[in-house]
Amino acid sequence: MIVSKFLLLVIAAVVWYGGGVALFLKATALVQEAYALDAASEWNYGAPIIGIVAGLIKAKFIFLHACKKNIARIKSLANPRIWQFFRPGMLIFLAIIIPTGATMSRMAAGKFGWLCTVAALDLSIGTALLISSLAFWKKGAFKTANS
Repeated sequence: MIVSKFLLLVIAAVVWYGGGVALFLKATALVQEAYALDAASEWNYGAPIIGIVAGLIKAKFIFLHACKKNIARIKSLANPRIWQFFRPGMLIFLAIIIPTGATMSRMAAGKFGWLCTVAALDLSIGTALLISSLAFWKKGAFKTANS
Protein backbone atom coordinates (compact mmCIF):
# COMPACT_ATOMS: atom_id res chain seq x y z
CA MET A 1 0.00 0.00 0.00
CA ILE A 2 1.48 3.30 -1.11
CA VAL A 3 1.06 6.19 1.34
CA SER A 4 2.01 9.85 1.27
CA LYS A 5 5.43 11.07 2.31
CA PHE A 6 3.64 13.45 4.64
CA LEU A 7 2.08 10.51 6.51
CA LEU A 8 5.48 8.83 6.85
CA LEU A 9 6.97 12.04 8.24
CA VAL A 10 4.11 12.35 10.73
CA ILE A 11 4.55 8.74 11.87
CA ALA A 12 8.32 9.20 12.20
CA ALA A 13 7.79 12.39 14.23
CA VAL A 14 5.19 10.77 16.49
CA VAL A 15 7.50 7.83 17.20
CA TRP A 16 10.48 10.19 17.74
CA TYR A 17 8.55 12.51 20.09
CA GLY A 18 6.71 9.62 21.75
CA GLY A 19 9.98 7.90 22.59
CA GLY A 20 11.37 11.08 24.11
CA VAL A 21 8.29 11.74 26.23
CA ALA A 22 8.01 8.09 27.32
CA LEU A 23 11.65 8.03 28.41
CA PHE A 24 11.25 11.27 30.35
CA LEU A 25 8.22 9.86 32.18
CA LYS A 26 10.00 6.57 32.89
CA ALA A 27 13.11 8.37 34.15
CA THR A 28 10.97 10.56 36.41
CA ALA A 29 9.44 7.46 37.98
CA LEU A 30 12.90 5.92 38.46
CA VAL A 31 14.24 9.09 40.11
CA GLN A 32 11.22 9.19 42.42
CA GLU A 33 11.82 5.57 43.40
CA ALA A 34 15.50 6.33 44.04
CA TYR A 35 14.52 9.34 46.14
CA ALA A 36 12.21 7.14 48.21
CA LEU A 37 15.15 4.81 48.92
CA ASP A 38 17.67 7.54 49.84
CA ALA A 39 16.28 11.06 49.99
CA ALA A 40 19.57 12.53 51.22
CA SER A 41 21.72 11.42 48.29
CA GLU A 42 23.06 14.01 45.88
CA TRP A 43 22.57 11.45 43.09
CA ASN A 44 18.85 12.19 43.15
CA TYR A 45 19.80 15.46 41.44
CA GLY A 46 23.12 14.45 39.88
CA ALA A 47 21.78 11.57 37.82
CA PRO A 48 19.13 13.68 36.04
CA ILE A 49 21.63 16.47 35.38
CA ILE A 50 24.16 14.00 33.96
CA GLY A 51 21.45 12.39 31.84
CA ILE A 52 20.26 15.70 30.38
CA VAL A 53 23.79 16.95 29.65
CA ALA A 54 24.69 13.63 28.01
CA GLY A 55 21.46 13.87 26.00
CA LEU A 56 22.36 17.32 24.71
CA ILE A 57 25.70 15.96 23.54
CA LYS A 58 24.07 12.91 21.93
CA ALA A 59 21.52 15.15 20.21
CA LYS A 60 24.22 17.31 18.67
CA PHE A 61 26.54 14.57 17.50
CA ILE A 62 24.29 11.56 16.79
CA PHE A 63 20.52 11.98 16.94
CA LEU A 64 20.21 15.23 14.99
CA HIS A 65 22.14 13.75 12.09
CA ALA A 66 20.03 10.57 12.19
CA CYS A 67 16.79 12.54 12.23
CA LYS A 68 17.81 14.76 9.30
CA LYS A 69 18.98 11.73 7.35
CA ASN A 70 15.65 9.97 7.92
CA ILE A 71 13.69 13.03 6.81
CA ALA A 72 15.75 13.26 3.62
CA ARG A 73 15.32 9.52 3.01
CA ILE A 74 11.55 9.74 3.38
CA LYS A 75 11.37 12.74 1.04
CA SER A 76 13.36 10.82 -1.59
CA LEU A 77 11.14 7.73 -1.61
CA ALA A 78 9.51 7.10 -4.98
CA ASN A 79 6.67 4.86 -3.77
CA PRO A 80 6.49 5.24 0.02
CA ARG A 81 5.06 2.32 1.98
CA ILE A 82 3.64 2.58 5.49
CA TRP A 83 6.52 0.64 7.10
CA GLN A 84 9.16 2.96 5.60
CA PHE A 85 8.91 5.67 8.27
CA PHE A 86 12.22 4.18 9.54
CA ARG A 87 14.74 1.93 7.85
CA PRO A 88 14.35 -1.81 8.60
CA GLY A 89 17.51 -1.77 10.73
CA MET A 90 16.07 0.97 12.91
CA LEU A 91 12.82 -0.95 13.37
CA ILE A 92 14.80 -4.02 14.44
CA PHE A 93 16.90 -1.85 16.77
CA LEU A 94 13.71 -0.44 18.37
CA ALA A 95 12.28 -3.95 18.74
CA ILE A 96 15.40 -4.88 20.73
CA ILE A 97 16.06 -1.69 22.70
CA ILE A 98 12.53 -1.06 24.00
CA PRO A 99 12.19 -4.40 25.83
CA THR A 100 15.82 -4.10 26.95
CA GLY A 101 15.08 -0.70 28.55
CA ALA A 102 11.98 -2.08 30.25
CA THR A 103 13.97 -5.04 31.57
CA MET A 104 16.72 -2.74 32.88
CA SER A 105 14.11 -0.70 34.76
CA ARG A 106 12.59 -3.81 36.34
CA MET A 107 16.04 -5.11 37.32
CA ALA A 108 16.91 -1.75 38.91
CA ALA A 109 13.85 -1.78 41.17
CA GLY A 110 14.85 -1.31 44.78
CA LYS A 111 18.53 -0.69 43.95
CA PHE A 112 19.42 2.96 44.43
CA GLY A 113 22.56 3.08 42.26
CA TRP A 114 20.97 1.19 39.40
CA LEU A 115 17.84 3.34 39.55
CA CYS A 116 19.98 6.47 39.18
CA THR A 117 22.01 4.90 36.36
CA VAL A 118 18.99 3.77 34.35
CA ALA A 119 17.28 7.13 34.95
CA ALA A 120 20.35 8.97 33.65
CA LEU A 121 20.48 6.69 30.60
CA ASP A 122 16.76 7.17 29.88
CA LEU A 123 17.06 10.93 30.30
CA SER A 124 20.05 11.06 27.98
CA ILE A 125 18.18 9.25 25.21
CA GLY A 126 14.91 11.10 25.88
CA THR A 127 16.67 14.47 25.79
CA ALA A 128 18.49 13.54 22.58
CA LEU A 129 15.22 12.46 20.94
CA LEU A 130 13.33 15.60 21.93
CA ILE A 131 16.10 18.05 21.00
CA SER A 132 16.87 16.35 17.69
CA SER A 133 13.17 16.24 16.80
CA LEU A 134 13.43 19.95 16.15
CA ALA A 135 14.85 18.85 12.81
CA PHE A 136 11.32 17.99 11.70
CA TRP A 137 10.44 21.68 11.99
CA LYS A 138 13.76 23.18 10.89
CA LYS A 139 13.85 20.99 7.77
CA GLY A 140 10.24 21.90 6.96
CA ALA A 141 9.30 18.25 7.02
CA PHE A 142 5.59 18.93 7.18
CA LYS A 143 5.51 21.88 4.78
CA THR A 144 7.48 20.59 1.84
CA ALA A 145 6.55 16.90 1.90
CA ASN A 146 5.25 15.66 -1.41
CA SER A 147 2.12 13.65 -0.76
